[in-house]
Amino acid sequence: MSDDVAIGPGAAVVLHFAIELTDGAVVDSNFARAPAQLVIGDGNLPEGFERLLLGLCAGDERRFEVPAEQGFGDHKQANVMTLPKRRFPAEMELTPGLVVTFTDAASGQLPGVVMAVAGDRVTVDFNHPLAGKTLVFAVAIRSVAAAAQVAS
Repeated sequence: MSDDVAIGPGAAVVLHFAIELTDGAVVDSNFARAPAQLVIGDGNLPEGFERLLLGLCAGDERRFEVPAEQGFGDHKQANVMTLPKRRFPAEMELTPGLVVTFTDAASGQLPGVVMAVAGDRVTVDFNHPLAGKTLVFAVAIRSVAAAAQVAS
């Protein structure tokens, strides 16, 4: 691994990162833990975040502002649904902020956040919790291995 290898498609990257809201609140950070390891294009980071890393090298530290559409997408009202309370287990205490999970048509897990409970109706937001938010993505690149060095 050379210090002058730039991040490109397929590169193996070791980095510290933080995702923050624009008011400075930290959503996630590994600066106090071991760095993350990923391969550019493997789906571990949203594509908009990966594009910001392209061209960076080991030792680079940057802070990027990430608009919603490049991060976790816009908040879509179509992803907010009002469901009958009978769709939930009777013993479940439905309160705003509760994360619930449904199985989608492809047998995948679809998490949502309870927004409101009114009578026999429950409003659930199935958007990603960071959808619609401008974020700050701080990175410190620890090492980069070019794609050709990774595929062995």
